[in-house]
This record gives sequence, C-alpha cells and structure tokens, in this order.
Amino acid sequence: MRVRHAPRTRVDWFLTFLRFSLTALVTVGLLAFIGQQIDPDNFFARAVNDDASRLSWESIKDLVVSGLSQGAMYGLIALGYSMVYGVLGFINFAHGEVFMVGAMTGMITSNKLADGGLWESNFVLAILIAIIVSVLCSTMTAVLMERVAYRPLRGSPRLIPLITSIGVSFFIQYTSALLLGPGAKSYPQLPDWLRDDIPWLGIEGKKIVVLVVAAVSMAGLWYLVERTKTGKAMRAVAEDKEIASLMGIDVDRTIVTTFAVGGAMAGVAGILWGILFGSVTEFTGFLPGIKAFSAAVVGGIGNLGGAMAGGLTLGSSESLAPQMVLEPLGVTGHTQLKDAVAFLVLIFVLLVKPTGLFGERLSSEDRA
Repeated sequence: MRVRHAPRTRVDWFLTFLRFSLTALVTVGLLAFIGQQIDPDNFFARAVNDDASRLSWESIKDLVVSGLSQGAMYGLIALGYSMVYGVLGFINFAHGEVFMVGAMTGMITSNKLADGGLWESNFVLAILIAIIVSVLCSTMTAVLMERVAYRPLRGSPRLIPLITSIGVSFFIQYTSALLLGPGAKSYPQLPDWLRDDIPWLGIEGKKIVVLVVAAVSMAGLWYLVERTKTGKAMRAVAEDKEIASLMGIDVDRTIVTTFAVGGAMAGVAGILWGILFGSVTEFTGFLPGIKAFSAAVVGGIGNLGGAMAGGLTLGSSESLAPQMVLEPLGVTGHTQLKDAVAFLVLIFVLLVKPTGLFGERLSSEDRA
C-alpha cells in the first residue's frame, strides 16, 4: 500500500531554503578559506574576497584552543540546564546567574588570598580554595533558588516557573550590583607560568588549566550520574516522578540534589571564567547563560554528554567561523560577529536535526 505524504507547505519550503542557504554559505566560505591557505592569489579566493590573506597555522591553533576552552565553560553551564530540564521539564533561565555568583565569589576569594600573600606564595593551594568557595556558594544559590522560587510552583503550568526564573535572574543580578557595586571587578594577576605559553605546546597555561578542570569535572559528573545510587535516583526521577516515588525515592531530595550538582558545575565554570578573562560584572552570567542554553539544545536537551559536546561545538564555532568562513567571504567586522555565529549554529542544528546532535532525553510525560 502506497503511503501518501502530506503536501509541503510554504513553511516547509522556507525551511528548506534556509537549510540550503546556510549550507551553501558555509561551504563557499570554507572553500575560499582552503583556497587562501593554499595560495592567497588563487582565482577563487580573490573572486570571493579581494583582500584574502593566508592564516598562519599558529593562529589556527590559537583559535582552536581558545574555542575549546570557552566551549568547555559553556558546556559546564549547559549541564545545569540539561539536568534541571530533565527532572522538572522547564528551563531555569536564572542558571546563568548561578554561574555569575561563582565568578563573583571567586573574584572576592582570590583577592582576599592575594591580600594575604597566599596567591603569590602558593598559587595552587589558593586556586583550590577559590574553587571550593565558588562551588559552595553557587551550590547554595541553586538550592535556595529551588526551595524558595520553584518548589512552591511545582505542578503549575510550565510558563509560570519559566517567567519566575527570569525574575530570579534579574533579582540576583541587581542584588550583586547593590552589594558589590556596578561595573567590572578584576581578579588578581595570574602567575607567569599561567599567562605565558607552555614551551613544548605553545599554548597559554591558563587555557590548558581550563580544559583539564572542565574534563575532570565532566568525568566526575558522569561517574555520579551513571555509577552511584544518587545518580540512579536522579535518572529515575527524570524518567517518571510518580513511579520513582512509589519505588521509595525521595523526589524532593533528588530534585534538590540535581539543582546542587548543576550549581556546582556552574561554580567551576565561574572560577574558570575568572582565570581565563580576568574580570567579572553583575551581567557576566547573561550572555554565557544564553549560549549555554543554546549549547544544551544543540547537543540535545536532557542529554548530559550532548550538553558538553554542544558547548564545545558552540565555543569552537564562534572562535573559528569568523576567521574561516566570514573573513574569506569578505564580511566586514567579522571579528565582532562571534555571538551571531553561535546562534546561527543553533538555528542550523535545529533546521537539520531538531532533537540536537545527540538526541533529546526526555521524561515519559514529555515524550507523550
């Protein structure tokens, strides 16, 4: 029996046009970039961009490492979005401010340690103390957020906690500005071995630290979720709260644990942000939070491995695409368009694979 497909609508044709246009844009840009690398004077590269120039391999390596280190932070923040969505089925838009609290706490702690001389005399111990304090404060912020703002709304239509999360976000931003003052706050200067390139790698030490700490944090989270009793309870609650409750799992405690773990990952990302960029403001959590949410969607909402992969994809894209796609096409001001690139990646992934690169992991209620 022949299966009849529904006729294509104008929206379907428009989405097809968008897929084709974005694919063609990226393809032409990459071909022009490859042509520039082979010979900046070749006909194709000059036809696309008369000011074409070759990019050194050292510059390409720096772009890759910068993209991966920034993407690792997006991934750590995205883990909180994915975990909360997997358990409660709503997007906690205040999670970016949990990350900001970690960055602010790291700034205060590191400056106090620098005033006491420990930052210079024993940097490794000082940064460990700063990480622990940042993680604790971010975890407490996330737990209080769940207890005060979200638990009373459990069972309400999802739009209500979503709007509440936006309000919580503004509350934390302006509370930070009130307590610490508006404007940028600086971290103390890093030791030379972190600011300089590692001789046998040619990469800044601080970027290596960011990648290593992010990898260790992700490995620890994977072990917690996949190999511990607490992780099994979290997965059971994410699958079906009622059945998990009937099996003797404390759903409220598991939800609090989920917020706490997500807050801890955001705290780690916050201190890494301070190490990488050296300053923080009350609005630091806004744009990274939006990008981390985009990373969670790109990887597949509710998928923890996908969240980290989505973060690395987004960070690498916004680092590489301006130089490897937009600049060869002759786009003016291409270095200022990295934020636009990140959201174009989100749009492209949703057009090609709406469930994300690694697929969504939703509860039985959401799948229904």
